[in-house]
Amino acid sequence: MFLRMVYDDKLAAATYVIGCQKTGEAIVIDPQRDVDRYEKLAAANGLRIVAAAETHIHADFLSGARELAEKGATVYLSGEGGDDWKYQWLGAKTGGGSYAHRLLKDGDTFSIGKIEFKAVHTPGHTPEHLSYMVTDRGGGADKPIGVATGDFVFVGDVGRPDLLESAAGIAGQAESSAHRLFKSVRSFMSWPDYLQVWPAHGAGSACGKALGAVPQSTVGYEKMFNPALLAAQSERGGEQAFVDSILAGQPEPPLYFARMKRDNKAGPRVLGGVPKPKQLDAPAIKALDGRACAIVDTRPWAAFKEGHIAGALCLPLTNSFTTDAGSMIGERESVYLIVEPSRLDEAVRDLIRVGIDDIEGWFDAGQFAQLASAGVKLETTPDVPVAAAQSLIESTKPFILDVRRAAELTGGFIPGAANIAHTRLLAHLDKVPRGRQILVNCQGGVRSARACSLLQKHGYTVSNLTGGFAAWDKAGAPVQK
Repeated sequence: MFLRMVYDDKLAAATYVIGCQKTGEAIVIDPQRDVDRYEKLAAANGLRIVAAAETHIHADFLSGARELAEKGATVYLSGEGGDDWKYQWLGAKTGGGSYAHRLLKDGDTFSIGKIEFKAVHTPGHTPEHLSYMVTDRGGGADKPIGVATGDFVFVGDVGRPDLLESAAGIAGQAESSAHRLFKSVRSFMSWPDYLQVWPAHGAGSACGKALGAVPQSTVGYEKMFNPALLAAQSERGGEQAFVDSILAGQPEPPLYFARMKRDNKAGPRVLGGVPKPKQLDAPAIKALDGRACAIVDTRPWAAFKEGHIAGALCLPLTNSFTTDAGSMIGERESVYLIVEPSRLDEAVRDLIRVGIDDIEGWFDAGQFAQLASAGVKLETTPDVPVAAAQSLIESTKPFILDVRRAAELTGGFIPGAANIAHTRLLAHLDKVPRGRQILVNCQGGVRSARACSLLQKHGYTVSNLTGGFAAWDKAGAPVQK
C-alpha cells in the first residue's frame, strides 16, 4: 500500500493519495482543484489515479473531485445527511452525461485495487460527513490500518459544528450539529486504539479552534489527550456541557467559506488545468481601475505602504494569503497580480483553490519602480506609531476599527474601538463610517495592514497602528477591558 499526504500550508489542509502497488491504482481523498500535483506524485510512484473521494462538502477550499472526474476518475461521495446535503453536479459532465460515481451510506465499502475503504457516517461538522477506514487486503491485513477522518477528528481537536450557521447562514444549525457531533464522538471512542488518524487539517485551519501541529495521530492517543474527546466523556454536565464547550470561542469564519459551501455542493467550475495569466506591461497596468477590479499586490507591507497602485490590495504571499484573498476579493472581480515571476504559479494555485479563477494578468513586482515613471497613479498608506495614534485620537477623533477576532478582545482593546474581523470586513463596510478618518489595529499590525488596503480600495481614509494592540498596550496607553 502506498500512502502520501499532500499538505497545503496556507490552508492547513491535507489531501491523501492512497494506492495499491499491486494493481497500480490510486485514489485521492479530499483533493484540491490543481490536481496535477497528485497526478505527478502518483506517476512518480508507478500509480495512476482512478478515483477520488470526499469526506464532506468543504467550506475552506474548492474540491478537485470534479476535475478528476472529468479525467475519468470514479468519485465516491456521501449519500448521507438528507436531501439538503446532496451533491448537485454528478449529472452535469462537460459535454453531457453523468460522471462515474457512487454515493455511500454508513458501512458501505469499495476497493481501489487490493485496498478496501469503509465509509463511516460521522456527522457533526456537517450532516453528510464520512470518515474512511482503510484496510490493506493486498498486504494480507483483515483489519484497517488507519482512518481518514476529514473534519471529524483532528489531532487535539474535533471539527467545529457551527459553520452551517456562522458561515453558510443556515439559522439554528449550530447547536443541533453539536449534538450530532457528540454522538459521533461517543462512537469514535469504540474504535480500535491502534488505528492511525489521518485528518484533513492541521494547526492554522479555521475548521477548528485548537488543532495540533502534529500531522497525524492514533485513535488511542486522541482518546487519552484530545480535550474535545475528553469533554464528551466527562460526567460533569453530560452532553449539554460538551455542546456548550465546543461552540464556545470558535473564531469568525472567513467570508469566503459560504461561497465554498455553495460551490462545492453545486459543482466547482471545471478548469482543465492551472490558469496561465498573461504578463502585462506598465501601460496595461496604467489602464486598470483598482476600484473596479482586484489588483493583488504581493509585495511586503513595508514596500506597499510607501507606494502602491491606487485601489490595490496588500496581500503578501505569506501563510494567510489564500484566506485573506478569498475574504477580500469580490466574487465577480477580475484579478491582476503584482508578483515575483518565481512565485506566479504559487499565487495562481492559491487563488484557484478558493475559487478565484478570473486571473487576467500579472506584472513583475521586481519592475514596480517603472510604474511611477509610466504615469501610474500611486497611493501611500500611513503607518502610525502609538504616540502619533494617540495624538490622532485626541485631535481628529477617528473611527477606531479593531480587526482582530472577537475572542481576542477579552485581553483588552483601545477605548471606543469597534470590532470587525478582517476576514469578514468586506461584508460589513456599511458599519464603517465614511467621511471620517479610520484608525485600524489588530494584535501586531499585520492583519490591520490588509484591512487598510481594503478600506482604501473602497474610498476610506485610513491609518494603520504600527505594532497593533500589542504595541499600544506595551506603551501603557489606555486600555478598555
